[in-house]
Amino acid sequence: MASVDGTGGLSSRVWTVPNVISMMRLALVPVFAVLIMTERDVAAVIVLVVAGASDWFDGVIARRFNQMSKLGQLLDPAADRLYILVTLVGLGSRGFVPWWLVAVIVGRDVLLVSLLPALRRRGLAPLQVHVAGKAGTFALMYSFPLLLLANLGGTLGHLSLVFGWAAALWGIGLYWLSAAIYIRQGLEASRALA
Repeated sequence: MASVDGTGGLSSRVWTVPNVISMMRLALVPVFAVLIMTERDVAAVIVLVVAGASDWFDGVIARRFNQMSKLGQLLDPAADRLYILVTLVGLGSRGFVPWWLVAVIVGRDVLLVSLLPALRRRGLAPLQVHVAGKAGTFALMYSFPLLLLANLGGTLGHLSLVFGWAAALWGIGLYWLSAAIYIRQGLEASRALA
């Protein structure tokens, strides 16, 4: 666990290719929100797929070309959380997913955000992203376009519904598993300081 002022070798640069990709992904959040709420599902799916692909792409570029930055560490997860929130609210408001699903996913993020002040008071940086969290986010981001496509009906809609729910439930499990891992990491780091 790094100290709050430790950067772990991260750059302070703002204008890197991965950061620009993340900024563009963030700029598409309101576009996606309008598309999903106005029932332009195919266009919404396209934006969601582009956002998901750019999320993967900016990470590859950051690692391969050593362009990891402090800003990128904030932008990337912020974009992920915003897409998840906007998609869940859109799907919930249109009756595609039950509100309990929205509460379970958003509740996990609220829980982890509520732990940040305690970490900072102890001089600890935010917890490092775990592969379970990345996999859970990926599964959720994969499920959302499928759940939107389920509205089309027919064989494609039926298959999208089945695979979309399978990915969503798998994503929720991984999402909460990662929350347990983050809480354990925070407790261990706090004990190490005692």
